[in-house]
Amino acid sequence: MQSDRYRFSVAPMMDWTDRNCRAFHRVLTKRALLWTEMVTADAVLNGDRARLLGYSAEEHPLVLQLGGSDPRKLSEAARIAEGFGYDEVNLNCGCPSDRVQSGAFGACLMAEPDLVADCVAAMRSAVSIPVTVKNRIAIDDLPARETLFTFVDKVSAAGCSVFTVHARAAWLKGLSPKENREVPPLDYGLVAELKRARPQLTIVLNGGITTLDQCAEHLECFDGVMLGRAAYQTPGLLGGVDARLFGGAAVVSESEAVRTYEPYIAARLAEGVSLHAMTRHMLGLFTGQPGARQWRRILSEQAPRKGAGLEVVRAALAAVEENLAAG
Repeated sequence: MQSDRYRFSVAPMMDWTDRNCRAFHRVLTKRALLWTEMVTADAVLNGDRARLLGYSAEEHPLVLQLGGSDPRKLSEAARIAEGFGYDEVNLNCGCPSDRVQSGAFGACLMAEPDLVADCVAAMRSAVSIPVTVKNRIAIDDLPARETLFTFVDKVSAAGCSVFTVHARAAWLKGLSPKENREVPPLDYGLVAELKRARPQLTIVLNGGITTLDQCAEHLECFDGVMLGRAAYQTPGLLGGVDARLFGGAAVVSESEAVRTYEPYIAARLAEGVSLHAMTRHMLGLFTGQPGARQWRRILSEQAPRKGAGLEVVRAALAAVEENLAAG
């Protein structure tokens, strides 16, 4: 097994894992590997880099996920990412959205392992930080085992030693991106077979994992686990990650996380960022606890208002804590 670097990750999620979300997640877990939303190589080369690539120092360790299929553009984007201080760059070979397919990258690259190998080789030649790949097990009706093993073998020969595998095929025609996260059956066994057959590679399991108990179970086989929607929609579970999966640390309570996040909120408000841009990532924090409904209601109704500040977060927290105290 590899080092703890990949033991637990929060997945890259479009429109969700922005810098405000990541800063919030970091107050809940110091050890998790955090990922950006996917950013295309073209956007890195031609867009507003400060907006696209900006982050806060506390977010480390932090992975920038890139989308693209042009080795030259990807290598330059990786070089820029390293200059920004990212700890790793990851190539997206798993996203099934129409927009990604039209750009000839994402999950459709599972059918082009030689091109992915060229992209990885070009990126590795441009940077000293790790270059990794996130992929599916197959696409459409391609045979899963042959597709996965051929892909991993060719890409690892180009120097990639870390693969985060979403244990589902992606159906590029007929299923929406949301359906592609739920409808194709999970095949943890095939990914476990890959790990056993290629023990020298770091294999991180993604897809369908929702609890820390499941994480602990999968870590008996895999080098790491990655949670997506469960981490975002019920972020309170992240407060137990360091204690349960890394050992030694105390569990971070939901209330403690809110208070620790307050200075970040204040700093971003001073920069002109809206309160809602931060609190939208916190709505599920108290899920399943007394007062969770009031927490969501206060943040949902009041945070989007012009001029809303920390007093909204404090009022929401007070409402929750009153309910918790009442039992």
